[in-house]
Amino acid sequence: MSDIGVRDVDVVVVGAGQAGLSAAYHLRRTGLVPGQDFVVLDHAPLAGGAWQFRWPSLTYGKVHGMHSLPGMELATSGADAVRPSAEVVGAYFTEYERRFDLRVRRPVDVRAVREGGGGRLSVETSDGVWSARALINATGTWDRPFWPRYPGQETFRGRQLHTATYQGPGEFAGLRVIVVGGGASGTQHLMEIAEVAAGTTWVTRRPPVYREGPFDEEVGRSVVALVEERVRMGLPPRSVVSVTGLPLTEAIVRARESGVLDRLPMFDRITPEGVAWDDGRTVEADVILWATGFRAAVGHLAPLRLREPGGGIRVEGTRAVRDGRIHLVGYGPSASTIGANRAGRAAVREVGRLLERAEAAA
Repeated sequence: MSDIGVRDVDVVVVGAGQAGLSAAYHLRRTGLVPGQDFVVLDHAPLAGGAWQFRWPSLTYGKVHGMHSLPGMELATSGADAVRPSAEVVGAYFTEYERRFDLRVRRPVDVRAVREGGGGRLSVETSDGVWSARALINATGTWDRPFWPRYPGQETFRGRQLHTATYQGPGEFAGLRVIVVGGGASGTQHLMEIAEVAAGTTWVTRRPPVYREGPFDEEVGRSVVALVEERVRMGLPPRSVVSVTGLPLTEAIVRARESGVLDRLPMFDRITPEGVAWDDGRTVEADVILWATGFRAAVGHLAPLRLREPGGGIRVEGTRAVRDGRIHLVGYGPSASTIGANRAGRAAVREVGRLLERAEAAA
């Protein structure tokens, strides 16, 4: 940790993805000065949030529902459909931070947030300690890939990897690959790997649900409401994508017709050679790719004891119920890009009220 003394600000924003940049934009619009009244801390090496870590074959044209940040359209950074999404979004976020002078500090790891005394929070980081009246947490999920555990997993002689380290189909040429997971990432991995692999097998816990028709505002509201209900109950949030279903694109229709998206139920155990079911069925494989999603990266908030018995952090709007100084954006119902924008604005509105009360009390 840096030997710099404790630095005082009104607000610390943790994370510079969609939700964090949205919050920073709205903080600046209220008159707070970046780097003086508030600070944005990001542990990634470059601008772009989690997008910078996406695999090269995920071109921008394959991305579903990327929404522009407030105050600047994505099209201004040249959103070419054939460019890797990591490049498109990275360039866009870089220009966004520059245009609004958000002064993001990186790479900075936030290690713990504690009670700091005098009603303030102590934010311990790899760049020293920050003292703040409020904290907007926008850390997303990319740093917490979820690996399910199955009997025999450690005996598998092949390779196991997660979406978090997937780099495209080339490394699977000529291999037998099992893809686990029924979300958008799993289907995208499967369809492109099938073009080069010796064979693919698709395994999911539940039968996939395909969505036909447009994803309009009414559908979006109903989906967000389902996710929001879990958060209000203090349960770990499900991703917005998990309840939208898979969009029935032309590519998915073709993959279903060709048998690539022929799903098997979840296996019961892993063997040295592959996987097995209790009914006697087996599949041999060289690779198991776990496209099993991510969990909220909120471990640094543990000292504040925000979790409920159900395992999640109960949130009203963006405010943590157990500590009104903490706002979670990009969490649960605000995990989509448009939801993150709205949550950033809502969090800043509530933080503004908190700061007004603190000033009045002083």
